[in-house]
Amino acid sequence: MKQTMLSALYMGQNKVDVSQVPVPEVGPHDVLIRNTYSSICGTDVAVYTKGPNTGHRISIGGEFGHEAVSRIAAIGGETAGFQVGQRVYPYPLFAKNDPRRAGTIGGFSEYILIPEAKINHALYPVPDEIDDRTACLTEPFTVGCRAARRAMPQSGENAVVFGSGTIGIAAAIALKWFGAEKVMICDLSDFRLSIAGQLGFETCNTGSESFTEKASAYFGSAYALTGPTADIDIFIDAAGNTAILDLFMQAGKIESRFVSVAVNNAVRQLDLLHLTYAQKSIIGSGGYTPEDVADVFSIMKSGRWNISSIITHEFPLSEIETAIRTASDTEHALNVVIKFGA
Repeated sequence: MKQTMLSALYMGQNKVDVSQVPVPEVGPHDVLIRNTYSSICGTDVAVYTKGPNTGHRISIGGEFGHEAVSRIAAIGGETAGFQVGQRVYPYPLFAKNDPRRAGTIGGFSEYILIPEAKINHALYPVPDEIDDRTACLTEPFTVGCRAARRAMPQSGENAVVFGSGTIGIAAAIALKWFGAEKVMICDLSDFRLSIAGQLGFETCNTGSESFTEKASAYFGSAYALTGPTADIDIFIDAAGNTAILDLFMQAGKIESRFVSVAVNNAVRQLDLLHLTYAQKSIIGSGGYTPEDVADVFSIMKSGRWNISSIITHEFPLSEIETAIRTASDTEHALNVVIKFGA
């Protein structure tokens, strides 16, 4: 009798079915992994609450999820470099040998088949120093790490991150890791900001506090084309609010940089003459690279931050719809994970 597994299948807006499906067959060059934890991404929330074409390329009736930590369950006879039971991080861009599947590798299924598996390519061994709950945050942390790297931080610089979700907090941590002196995290959720504060970051609720006053008091003063401003070298937008770019254009000091990592398809007009005279930069950041995986593992191993503290809720796969709805509640949740059975 063919072995089966539980898999969460996306069935359209506000609908996920957890069904028994066949466990994939392992070919000679393949690796089968069993998920331990999977984190819920903002794109998973978007496609669930808003319907198809609002997140990753998730098809009706298809599996989804892409932020996982797993253990190797079976190895093809011609596959080298892996051991059954080994903990691994499935790298979404290459896990299915198809970058278009980066958001749908099967993080919300019990098992994932990794075809033509190569070590440190589709699967990265997870260092022993990193616990499972922390390791399942590797993928969003690589996105945040990439955004911090794209900002080209220099030792002693100051930065502000807008958005205290997983990627925003990851970007703030990476900025500190790369040498930033002072980092502030801004959001509208006091709940999420309280978690960021416990990680050691200055925070600002831009809905109830004056960003200008708080930033100037924390960072000190510098000069913008418009006059005195807060001494901030780096602005990272991990929230996607159009007002954040406006703030940078108005209040960013001379030679400051703006990095956009949030999903935001708004078409904007820019004052290029202002950018020229102020020598400011606007930089895009999307995805991640293998060097980001290495840096994230180093950050997690260091123990400088209690990274798993951003996980506020944990659900079994059978309650994935409740988990996704919980993840959408920014006033009461930050990162939400699915825990798989032993």
